[in-house]
Amino acid sequence: MTQKPEVTGFFDPRTSSAQYVVADPGTKKCAIIDPVYDFDEKSGQTASGNADRILEFVNANGYEVEWILDTHPHADHFSAAQYLKQKTGAPTAIGAKVVEVQKLWKDFYNWPDFPADGSQWDRLFADGDTFRIGDIDARVMFSPGHTLASITYVIGDAAFVHDTLFMPDGGTARADFPGGSATALWSSIQRILALPDETRIFTGHDYQPGGREPLWESTVAEQKAKNIHIANKSEAEFIQLREARDRTLAMPKLILHSLQINTNGGRLPQPEANGRRYLKIPLDLLSGAPWG
Repeated sequence: MTQKPEVTGFFDPRTSSAQYVVADPGTKKCAIIDPVYDFDEKSGQTASGNADRILEFVNANGYEVEWILDTHPHADHFSAAQYLKQKTGAPTAIGAKVVEVQKLWKDFYNWPDFPADGSQWDRLFADGDTFRIGDIDARVMFSPGHTLASITYVIGDAAFVHDTLFMPDGGTARADFPGGSATALWSSIQRILALPDETRIFTGHDYQPGGREPLWESTVAEQKAKNIHIANKSEAEFIQLREARDRTLAMPKLILHSLQINTNGGRLPQPEANGRRYLKIPLDLLSGAPWG
């Protein structure tokens, strides 16, 4: 019998991000996936509103957090993984290829002493690794393309596919970040779509095409039949479409802010001598990107 976790999505309209609590109803054990730590780039303020909303839900339902999981180092929001670890004591995890992303951005930020070894997380998951949430089986699928390090969590009958597939009317994720690849993204999507048709697909973002309400759940069958970037398209057609579209997209407004937090496991920079924390923004690193 297919194991069916309870999945509750929490949408952050500021970053169009979907965050999840995935629970085993029998044991009341749960995982938190891709939590957002709030940041306002205009004022420089940080806050824990999204993460606290998740904690309130967890506490109200009597859940015990077993895992805090990120699918990849996000380019459009700060990860709340470290904040939630401090609040719950639960271990953090991400894909093992995060070390490749760390090596890349360590150079970009000119951080010679930064440990690019994944030690900022409690566990690094490799392709095929398994774990459990309560009595529900979970496994990891390496899903590069959007980033070098992206993974999918398959938990019971639910797959958390991060920035690979969006809702069918939203298509697929961009593949033009440093280390990204439309060819790799196609291969990752094919692996995801090889899961059983009834598998529930949960996306990392929803950009509300046409102004509709936020949505984040579909199925493999729906994606295969209706996804506007995938359905009835060959690999070559997809790559051409994806790369052409990516050339028109401005960089996410928080990419240079976020990667220095998210390659460090969601930790904010240490306060300097005056007690203030500072971000470091490399100028002209992403030259050639359309201006937003």
